[in-house]
Amino acid sequence: MEKIKAHILGEIIFSNTSESHALYKKNSFGELVGEKIQYSLSEVLFLIEKKKMELYSGNKKIPEKELLKKFRKIDKKIQIKYPVFKDLREKGYVVKTALKFGAEFRVYDKGARPGEKHAKWVVFTDYESKKLTWHEFSAKNRVAHSTKKNLLLAIVDEEGDISYYEVRWLKP
Repeated sequence: MEKIKAHILGEIIFSNTSESHALYKKNSFGELVGEKIQYSLSEVLFLIEKKKMELYSGNKKIPEKELLKKFRKIDKKIQIKYPVFKDLREKGYVVKTALKFGAEFRVYDKGARPGEKHAKWVVFTDYESKKLTWHEFSAKNRVAHSTKKNLLLAIVDEEGDISYYEVRWLKP
């Protein structure tokens, strides 16, 4: 498969190549917006790292080493969000943004596709060194409960290892 040629315009990254449409249909990368496939920053980093995409600004290809710096200006949490995205994607999950839920990601169980099934988890990411108050924890729990998803906390330690904590409601 030829590499997807994607373009960045402001904060939006999109492609209209046959490769982008094929990958969208096969592996749920990107979102169909009109005739184009629009990508999240994490999806772009992942696809470029996997040598499936090149990103252009106008006619100029953006070097891979400049991407994280450029994306940090758009999303201050990209450095913690991307490793979690990558880990979950490599484990076979479909990972999508969850901005409308106030979370980082929504994650679909293996084999589930967005639009056909609902996401199983709503994911919040943070560093191990960050303290979470009961109020913040409760707010995250309410988001998950109100969207009928399980809460998944993705905690990244100093070595870059990720631990996942699933929180569910229990009726005794």
